[in-house]
Amino acid sequence: MNGLALHKTAADCAEGLPGAQLGHPFGPDWEVFKVRGKVFMLMTEVPGRPVVILKADPGEALALRDQYSHITPGYHMNKKHWITLEGGEGVDKKLVEELVTDSYRLVVARLPRAEQPVDPHTYGTASGADR
Repeated sequence: MNGLALHKTAADCAEGLPGAQLGHPFGPDWEVFKVRGKVFMLMTEVPGRPVVILKADPGEALALRDQYSHITPGYHMNKKHWITLEGGEGVDKKLVEELVTDSYRLVVARLPRAEQPVDPHTYGTASGADR
């Protein structure tokens, strides 16, 4: 998947998530997706190529970086909790959608229960029912 397809796939996925909103708080070069005011995804071409920056569980982030050459520590973010995804070989629609949804779920899980638009423990899983 190339960088433009990566951005389109990630944006399409994010826009379909309950309560997700797109904004540009850092200017026109950054697309920032939030749920209930909390960032779960950023997209930009500032580093010279299209990238998607996502929240990730620290252990999972390490495993992803080991497994995929196109996943690196979060660009301008906490390197332990964020990853940067670029287009390239091995990056497909399923992986992008999985990473975007996982980032969203991690952020939703930190919201007060009354503000959670979905159950973060079951949303997007094969066995989970969305509330």
